[in-house]
Amino acid sequence: MTGPAESVMVAERPAPAPAPARTAPVRRVPAAALWSLPPVAVLALVFLYPLALVVQESLEPGAYGRVFGSEPFREALSTTVWLAVGATIGCLVLGFALALIIAFVPFPGGKAVAKFIDVFLSFPSFLITLALLFVYGTVGMANGVWTDVIGADSGPFRFLTTPWGVLLAEITYFTPFVMRPLLAAFSQIDTAQLEVASSLGAKPARIVRQVILPEALPALGAGGSLVLVMCLNEFGIVLFTGAKDVTTLPMLVYGKAILESDYPAACVVAVVNIAISVGLYGLYRMVSRRVGA
Repeated sequence: MTGPAESVMVAERPAPAPAPARTAPVRRVPAAALWSLPPVAVLALVFLYPLALVVQESLEPGAYGRVFGSEPFREALSTTVWLAVGATIGCLVLGFALALIIAFVPFPGGKAVAKFIDVFLSFPSFLITLALLFVYGTVGMANGVWTDVIGADSGPFRFLTTPWGVLLAEITYFTPFVMRPLLAAFSQIDTAQLEVASSLGAKPARIVRQVILPEALPALGAGGSLVLVMCLNEFGIVLFTGAKDVTTLPMLVYGKAILESDYPAACVVAVVNIAISVGLYGLYRMVSRRVGA
């Protein structure tokens, strides 16, 4: 039995303090995520939001059916595709040949030409077209020389306002975009391989086909895909050549929006153009991964 004193002590014993409540750990946002917010906000404001407006405008009831069923759209689509493919093939052939000469055929001023290619990439496309107009335009230098020598009223060079003139201007302007990655790839080729192949009796054509070309395939793919996408979206060259019968998708967007004020149709054509460009870029990335580029 416990006495009175012990009962009082037991009664006055303080209760144990409650255990402190467990607080959930504070999750800190990584600094990289915070730094990414400003560029993402700017991208959303200046690119994604206008793009969303274009897509929204194109969803007007009946807009896609009206555009897809029109003959001008089908003609513009076919013209855009064949011009882009033709210009890409021309740039690949011409760019590969010129890059071979600059990289493997020593000649005075070769390094200066290679550096000029870097400067050429910064030129606007309409500047090259304007230069072609001065040479091959209706009142250009070539027609002027012809009329002075022959005495005719007009010269024979009128192709610049045709699809072939647009094709020539695009090949002239976009070829350096193929040459730049090719020159970088050629600089990585060991010249000892070329010397060994030559000492074994291989002719230059065989050396190019079996030694140089395999090393250049990734660069050709990169330059060709870039040229193809840029040609699909080219506007300035077609406009400055004055080729009235040549209507590409960018020109059709301009005509629908500015000349006809048909904004839903213009947005439909723009969405189609964007979808083709993004699809080609995705295809290029898939192929480049498979070839190890």
